[in-house]
Amino acid sequence: MNYLIIGAGAAGITAAETLRKHDPDASITVLDGEGEGPYARMAIPYLLSQQIGEEGTRLRHAPDYYTQRKIDIVPACAVAVLPEERQVKLADGRMLAYDRLLIATGSVPSREKVPGIDLPGVHTCWTLADARAIIAKLRPGMRVVQMGAGFVGSIIIQGLVSRGADLTVLIRSGRMVSRMMPPVASDMIARWCVAKGVNLMGKTQTAKIEADGSAMKVTLTTGETLPADVYLSVVGVKPGIDFLAGSGIAIRDGIIVDGRMRTNLPDIFAAGDVVESADCVTGASQINAIQPNAVEQARIAALAMAGGQADFVGSLAINVLDTMGLISSSFGQWQGVEAGGSVELLDEDNYRYLSLQFRDDILIGATSIGWTAHVGALRGLIQTRARLGAWKDRLLANPTQFMAAYLATAQQAA
Repeated sequence: MNYLIIGAGAAGITAAETLRKHDPDASITVLDGEGEGPYARMAIPYLLSQQIGEEGTRLRHAPDYYTQRKIDIVPACAVAVLPEERQVKLADGRMLAYDRLLIATGSVPSREKVPGIDLPGVHTCWTLADARAIIAKLRPGMRVVQMGAGFVGSIIIQGLVSRGADLTVLIRSGRMVSRMMPPVASDMIARWCVAKGVNLMGKTQTAKIEADGSAMKVTLTTGETLPADVYLSVVGVKPGIDFLAGSGIAIRDGIIVDGRMRTNLPDIFAAGDVVESADCVTGASQINAIQPNAVEQARIAALAMAGGQADFVGSLAINVLDTMGLISSSFGQWQGVEAGGSVELLDEDNYRYLSLQFRDDILIGATSIGWTAHVGALRGLIQTRARLGAWKDRLLANPTQFMAAYLATAQQAA
């Protein structure tokens, strides 16, 4: 069997390892579109903040790890999938054949459509190459303007400040991480950043960027202008699926798959950030672009590719964020549902916050700030859709008892 995997991130490597385990004699090829070798994209903020070196970003550290497992990592970028020929076209014109194909190309940065976005001082922060370029330019006192305070924007702040940047963050919505936190939590994270010396500007965004001698001038939609030595465009990501145009693979926002990660075309599978799959809480088809989902989807896909049978139980929205040392998380339907119960615990002085959201006696969402012990129990309660019974009233009276509730429901299920 000849397996071809497009993408050398966490999903692609997990799939390759699973295939090798279940098909010892197969040919396994992984296309590494960046040519960097497999690495963890979520380690980049730690590289920026000098907590790790580049070696610390690697998914697997043994130098002969892939050769020992007969996994062929090929530095090449796919530009087209040709299902009728069962081939993938590469950027250099080569064609690679496959018996079964996995698409695991992950996300790519969204691009601001403003004049000046192509200036040399403008960067995204998504790849190792991006990180190297930013690190090479940063010096203490350098003026950095960052557009965006979503998940990625909020986790790279520490790296920039730790290198002495004079940082201004533009927030179009006016709220940090507005897609993963309720307003009270967003405001708490913002207050924390301001207290650490970050300048936040809400309800505005970049209108244009102009060269200004050796630096840049950033004009905002409010008419204000900001000087910048470095401009970071961190306005979100989207599935890396443009190369699939004309392939016949069914796509909405992402690639549509079934419970075994099969696309609509024979012997073509998909996993990770490119996939649109059922949410385990709502049942809605959506993209939950986070590494735990990607890894599990890749495992399921590889099992199916090797002839096994396993079904994906559904993705879960999970966000765990470290913003300059303030740990926050959100799970599932953190925003709650109409007519659903909820409870909120707020300690503004100590930067602690906890919110639980219910449908009937089932926990469907949670948000926390400053809580690091046992927060995985919140994920467990939501993902298992455990009926809480009398524990719901106990949690409404004291939401900090979520670990005890998890243990009690797990014992009942056993």
